[in-house]
Amino acid sequence: MRAVVTRVSEASVTIDGEVKGKIGKGFLVLLGVHEDDDEKDAKWVADRICGLRIFEDENGKMNINPKDAGAEILIVSQFTLYADVSSRRPGFFHAARPDKAIPLYELVISECKAAGFEVQTGEFGADMKVHSVNDGPVTIIIENL
Repeated sequence: MRAVVTRVSEASVTIDGEVKGKIGKGFLVLLGVHEDDDEKDAKWVADRICGLRIFEDENGKMNINPKDAGAEILIVSQFTLYADVSSRRPGFFHAARPDKAIPLYELVISECKAAGFEVQTGEFGADMKVHSVNDGPVTIIIENL
């Protein structure tokens, strides 16, 4: 499982001209599910997202976790995170098929909610327009290898 986590001052996802999810300060998470991922991977990634200390403390050090920072989370499915670019036309054969990916994507969402976060989402498989205002910018890649 691969998550690209960007610290944002705001982010939203729009589908067919309608805002589906919107947050203020928090994390925009682009989440890719690998064909070999399972529930353990989803729970591990959710735990890392929810505990990632990348908000600044009073000394300007990244030391504050999202809960203590009052952050929200916007999670957007992104199968293209598993693109094989060995040729100029990317292949996506390592990305999990929807029947496997959707339950794991939903598990990450539910784990983040269970940790006490306000979680907004995109829509799995939809053509989405994602808007974000990066804060920092700070972008972290979380991957369970």
